[in-house]
Amino acid sequence: MSMVDITGKPESYREATAKGRIKLRAETVKRIEEGRIEKGDPVYAARIAGILAAKNTSNIIPLCHPIPITNVKVDIRISASDIVEVESTVKTKAQTGVEMEALVATAVALLTIWDMTKQYEKDSEGQYPHTLIRDIQVIRKVKE
Repeated sequence: MSMVDITGKPESYREATAKGRIKLRAETVKRIEEGRIEKGDPVYAARIAGILAAKNTSNIIPLCHPIPITNVKVDIRISASDIVEVESTVKTKAQTGVEMEALVATAVALLTIWDMTKQYEKDSEGQYPHTLIRDIQVIRKVKE
């Protein structure tokens, strides 16, 4: 097992966008919209968490190259009464792409939303029957 050798590859502009969604109870999404989440603003916290995650991807994914990231943008929006979507775009000028960074940013942002809202998602037995993270995927990749 080893990292892919990118020594001979030229630097080029690279960009990747990943998105995903979290299904929550409609009441929880309404709390987010109204700013009534006890821990604080999950959208703000998720944006920061996503940016930090992108910057630390090579520390999380064992064979992923550390990359000089030039920009990370994490957009979060409520797309339905019970769905919050996250879309992360990562940019660099490097020898390898930033797909993993975009995916990790999206996943961690979604997990942060779950963490910030979990007290409202639990049922009477302490389980999460309505909460679901899904559809995390790369939706765009650029190499110039």
